[in-house]
Amino acid sequence: MTTYFGAIADDFTGATDLAGLLARSGVRVSLRIGVPQEPPADTAPLEIIALKCRTAPVDEAVAETRAALDWLRRAGAERFFWKYCSTFDSTPQGNIGPVAEALMTALGTKQTIYCPAFPENGRSIFMGNLFVGEQPLAESPMKDHPLTPMRDSNLLRLLAPQVTSPVGLANRHAVAKGAAALRGRLSQLSGDGVTHVVVDAVANDDLYLIAEACHDMPLLTGGSAIAMPLPEIWLKQGLLKRYEADRAHRFEAGPAIILSGSCSAMTNRQVAAFLSEGRPSLKLDPLDLAENGNGAALDWLSRQDLAATPIIYATAAPDAVRAAQEKLGTERAGTLVEATLAACATRARDLGVRRFVVAGGETSGAVTKSLGISRLDIGAEIAPGVPWCFARTAGRDVAITLKSGNFGNEEFFAKALEVLER
Repeated sequence: MTTYFGAIADDFTGATDLAGLLARSGVRVSLRIGVPQEPPADTAPLEIIALKCRTAPVDEAVAETRAALDWLRRAGAERFFWKYCSTFDSTPQGNIGPVAEALMTALGTKQTIYCPAFPENGRSIFMGNLFVGEQPLAESPMKDHPLTPMRDSNLLRLLAPQVTSPVGLANRHAVAKGAAALRGRLSQLSGDGVTHVVVDAVANDDLYLIAEACHDMPLLTGGSAIAMPLPEIWLKQGLLKRYEADRAHRFEAGPAIILSGSCSAMTNRQVAAFLSEGRPSLKLDPLDLAENGNGAALDWLSRQDLAATPIIYATAAPDAVRAAQEKLGTERAGTLVEATLAACATRARDLGVRRFVVAGGETSGAVTKSLGISRLDIGAEIAPGVPWCFARTAGRDVAITLKSGNFGNEEFFAKALEVLER
């Protein structure tokens, strides 16, 4: 079957998050790392292209997503999805809005929706305001994100500076009345010239109603959860079919490593929980890396008993992150950490590691690039939105999971390894 649905994700963990939720349908999902250089071949009904453009310059992000769209269209895709984080990570300049407008222009569509809600992971939208658990976005730990600090909870106010056309709201009342009522609200807003529509969702049932109302729109945008119901709708319409896996999810026997660059509140707790088990550990300091390079980290890794599952991490509290950024600059501090974790991943592979647990979107992008991974097969979920994936690197079959910073519970790292063993 040719590709029907094409998604573009703005970071690598977000792409695997989306892939894991879509794979629940039993429809084959393929995830490409970066825009493929070769023409479409061996494509799946559900294709995802993972980019690393969340914090890229706007022009660069638009160009890269347009290239991804062109490849997906050549693969046969008829419906498209622009996937960003469930905490709407962005700056006042973008890249959520500018990319959405560029895709709309390319597809010739005059309206799309924005719904980053993910109720299973505590992300909900009410009257246009995004909540993380019971906290408004601007009061959650996201307010201290090192790259995209979120200081406003209202999605309409966040989106408006990023786009050139009017922004509107389809609120909880419209959604609760059902798919027909929501379609009516969207039509009304379209008649008023509203191009960009934020849609409320506070529970999984809302996601299914929204999907029913919007599944035939050429372009949808949001977090991964709003795309989750789509395959079931298309299966019922005969547009997709389930498949029997044509090859086993496989990886070679070998030890595991944890690589954590995320500084989210949850990842801080996950690192602390893993350290409490007495694992070999190395904490990276951006200031030391700037002065001395990553040689010490690579030497440390080479001396470890890999069977003990070492962890290398730059995860730190917000005040420590800010201190490093003030001395080095935000971009350089992040790049130093990402490059070191990526180099450690390659060294670990060469030392025999075959299972990789990676925390953080930027880190995941750097690690997969360093390992030369271009395509992932999607396996079982460890936590909502975080699946194990299977890939080849340097002729080796490996298992890898790419975790968004805030996903999973405190025991995620240990649980990930247990799920893979099962």
